[in-house]
Amino acid sequence: MGRKEAREIALHMIFELSFKEFSDEEMVADRLEQSVMESLAGDVALYAGELTEKQKEYVRRTVMGVSEHRADVDAVIEKHSKNWRMSRLSHMTVSVLRLALYEMRYADDVPVGTAINEAVELAKKYESNESASFINGILGAAAREQAE
Repeated sequence: MGRKEAREIALHMIFELSFKEFSDEEMVADRLEQSVMESLAGDVALYAGELTEKQKEYVRRTVMGVSEHRADVDAVIEKHSKNWRMSRLSHMTVSVLRLALYEMRYADDVPVGTAINEAVELAKKYESNESASFINGILGAAAREQAE
C-alpha cells in the first residue's frame, strides 16, 4: 500500500470527524491501531493489514493538520464556492476539499498538482463526476490564488 491508499484512509477519518464529537487525536490513534479499516458503509474492508510507520505518520499528520487548519481551509472553500454555501455541500465533498487544500497549503511533500488530481479521483470514487468537476474548479482557483 502506498501514499494513494494512505490518503484514502486519511479522507475517511476526515469525513468521520465531520459527524462525530470526539477528540481528533483520540480517533486517529484508535483507527491507526486497527488492522482493518472499514469503508463508509461499514461492510467492506478498505484495506487489510498493517500500515507502515511512514504511512501512519502521513495519515496522522494529514488528519491532525486538517483539524488544526480547518478554519483557514474552510475559508478558502467558502471563498471559491461561488453560489454554494458549505452547508449545501455533501460531507464527502467538503472532506475531499479539506484534504486537498491542506496538502496544497501545508504539506511540503505533496505537489499542488498531485493534491488536485488525487482529490478529483477520490471525488469520482465517492461522489460523482459533477462533484469531481466542482472540486477541480475550487482547487484550481485556490491554486491560482496561491501562486500569485
